[in-house]
Amino acid sequence: MAKRGKSINLFLMDGEPTGRIKCTLANWTGVAYKIPRTALDLCKERDDLKQSGIYFLFGTSDQTGNNVVYVGQAGARKNGEGLLYRLQEHKRNPDKDYWTEAVVFTTSNNSFGPTEISYLENRFCGLALSANRYEVKNGNDPTHGNITEEKESELEEFADYARIVMGTLGHKVFEPLTVSPAAPDDDEPTSSPDLMLYLKRKSHKSGKTIEATCKQTNEGFVVLAGSQIELIDSQSIPIGIKKARENAKISSEGLLREDVLFRSPSYALAFVIGGHANGLTEWKTSNGTTLKDYENSTG
Repeated sequence: MAKRGKSINLFLMDGEPTGRIKCTLANWTGVAYKIPRTALDLCKERDDLKQSGIYFLFGTSDQTGNNVVYVGQAGARKNGEGLLYRLQEHKRNPDKDYWTEAVVFTTSNNSFGPTEISYLENRFCGLALSANRYEVKNGNDPTHGNITEEKESELEEFADYARIVMGTLGHKVFEPLTVSPAAPDDDEPTSSPDLMLYLKRKSHKSGKTIEATCKQTNEGFVVLAGSQIELIDSQSIPIGIKKARENAKISSEGLLREDVLFRSPSYALAFVIGGHANGLTEWKTSNGTTLKDYENSTG
């Protein structure tokens, strides 16, 4: 079944896109907030941020430069302290100085109890680890909790909506770089499948035959795990690509252990071969057509 459109309401609480954002979705009891670390004090009067909920701390690793996230839960306390109080605790914690903004999820009807937030914390942490876009800073796996199948179905629906909202707020922490195509439905229109691209060439640096696979997606070009990577850098390699090669999970034999996203075909190619080349002419479809000719033919 084809995915249906969604109506999302974004309220710029401070009148600017870099400030606080409140997000709601039609037919969803959830409420999400995107809050810059510097704007926590502006949220003191918001009663719904004193409720129970799930929060995400987003930042960048000083060591690797990669995106990082911490997933946590906050229960409402008798003194009215909930999500906001927990975020303020993290702001004072020197071990969590990496985060620059938080995204929190609660409900419009204050329906989250300890069981619900434990389940969702576990679920969201698992989704983030599976997507493998961010370094997940949680030291221990959150507990799943014991829930009925009826409650599990309800919370899974909440999680589905939360994934949409999170991506809308700019963090694709739940979305894998590539997804397997769904089975077609003859009664519904489907989106175009991602384009698979291939590379096979002998490296003059190592003498090895380099074979790699790349998938063009809506975000760019994903070099797929299992591709063979030239381990020797050329002098012409861009600095950003050199750093990407250093940070990527590549075995001592040159086998790529993870999917890696690039914005252009030439950068994806440079990552594979360790030097500069034209990705439009080097990447080819399964029938040997260059990416350049393929794009010209599909206009």
